[in-house]
Amino acid sequence: MTAQYASVRLDTMTLQQKVASMFIVRAPGLDGAAWQATVSSRGLGGLILMGDNIPATPEELAALTAGVTSGDGLAPLIAVDEEGGEVTRLPYDGFAGADSLSAEPESATLDAFTGRSTLLNQVGISVNFGIVADVTADPASFIFNRVLGPDAAAASPKVAAAVAGERGRVFSTLKHFPGHGEAEGDSHTSVPQSDVDLGGWRTRDAPAFKAGIDGGAELVMFGHLAYTPVDPQPASLSSTWHLILRNELGFTGVTVTDDMGMLEATGLPEYANPDENAIRAVAAGNDLLLYVTPGNIDATISAVVGAVEAGRIDPAVIDDAVTRDLELRRTLWLRQHPEVAF
Repeated sequence: MTAQYASVRLDTMTLQQKVASMFIVRAPGLDGAAWQATVSSRGLGGLILMGDNIPATPEELAALTAGVTSGDGLAPLIAVDEEGGEVTRLPYDGFAGADSLSAEPESATLDAFTGRSTLLNQVGISVNFGIVADVTADPASFIFNRVLGPDAAAASPKVAAAVAGERGRVFSTLKHFPGHGEAEGDSHTSVPQSDVDLGGWRTRDAPAFKAGIDGGAELVMFGHLAYTPVDPQPASLSSTWHLILRNELGFTGVTVTDDMGMLEATGLPEYANPDENAIRAVAAGNDLLLYVTPGNIDATISAVVGAVEAGRIDPAVIDDAVTRDLELRRTLWLRQHPEVAF
């Protein structure tokens, strides 16, 4: 029934409303009214919580998230990067992260992500950008302490276990597609480059993502990194990589960018314009655009709307993306309202 709901809802939306619903942004601080206003004033898809959004107790966080609603049968997505270990936003998350789980049996990953997702659900967080499907055996890699295994054989069952642990509590996100493990450099400050071709990627990097997809992960996050033999553009801006995810790995869920501000932070002139970055990200096939530091989000939304009106983005691309987003948000709303039969 979520598909039918999304179809009917889509038909009622203006282009402006459709595009706005594709944005996930951060509202600063601990002001619950500001959180609600950030979402409702523009009809955004939801919020990303960072360290400054996390109060001292779980009870306080639950009260803040409870105040963020969309109404009309849809729930806003409230997301967080909660991997455990090196990337922990919630100080009350004492569950293990990849820095220790990589050396533990698969059951330890299942237990950790079951506990973590239970906590996230209790405090009103619905999306965890928390399952790292990248693989690397290189201790010099910035992602090394965050991977669940050094190679596909080791990581894949643990990625699947993490998804299983989160199932029914939060929506699981696999990151950072197509995989940071092959590329040197940190995408927070650069666009890492890899000379690995598609065949090498299929052998070394694809299996962990495939394991998570087959396990039922609802979202896949695209990284700002380039496998130059496949596409010289960052994967987050690459329609080629989006087609590979859909057609080769069979992913039918929601795609989301890594923080779009990271592209600007590279200092590279080709990514200096945030509006152009957003247009390229939507045209490539991302269903949600993530902004930790949103800047002038209204201007960026308007720029994407203008790109559709100018023929740079096919309206069908918007409709497909928003349909997937609406289905996810409707599923969430139904979880929150079990008394509703459909």
